[in-house]
Amino acid sequence: MDHVARKLEELGLTLPEAAAPVAAYVPIVEAGGLLHLSGQLPFVDGKLVTGRLGDGVSLEDGQAAARACGLMIVAQLKKHLGDLSRVGRIVKLGVFVNSHADFTDQPKVANGASELMVALFGNAGMHARSAVGVPVLPLGAAVEVDAVVQLAD
Repeated sequence: MDHVARKLEELGLTLPEAAAPVAAYVPIVEAGGLLHLSGQLPFVDGKLVTGRLGDGVSLEDGQAAARACGLMIVAQLKKHLGDLSRVGRIVKLGVFVNSHADFTDQPKVANGASELMVALFGNAGMHARSAVGVPVLPLGAAVEVDAVVQLAD
């Protein structure tokens, strides 16, 4: 069992089925030793987490949604690479939070994905990040996360 699989088990988490694209794009583009992952939406128990932070969706639910996006990123990596030991480093996460105009805790929401990456990949999970509030996301999702990942040497 690889390191990430052990960590998932320790945390009581299972990877979802890697989601198929919902429009004209691919989940991952590999270029120059980097994987560019398309934005992933939050699915919990097979259901999309929808709503707006600061307007019916709590901070805790937003963090859980960001974590679910992070799990989907890992699922996409596993599907693309076959073996998560090929992940060299999580370089950057872009976190988009469906936010009410008065909601300003996007970085706290983004921590749901960021903390998962560190928990699973250790120091290689430490990354740069953007956390951006937006008025709407595809399908009404509460959070969307994209990523740049470096392949292992």
